[in-house]
Amino acid sequence: MRSYKAFGIGMALMAMIGVCGCCGGGSTTVKDQSTMTTTTLGDELKALKDAYDQGIITEKEYNKSKEKIIKQRTE
Repeated sequence: MRSYKAFGIGMALMAMIGVCGCCGGGSTTVKDQSTMTTTTLGDELKALKDAYDQGIITEKEYNKSKEKIIKQRTE
């Protein structure tokens, strides 16, 4: 019975360290690596063109973003 209680306390402490960070609760940044891009290059360019056509972004923003998207997707 004691070993289960000690195990439970140990697990709780490990969880607290994981949540709070090590040595004083410093902040840490964790990126979600399970997120995957599911849009195609064409989808992104179409959405960008739609934003430009609707006046949401300027021609300069459109051209800059289009170049950036193409560069990122073709590397």
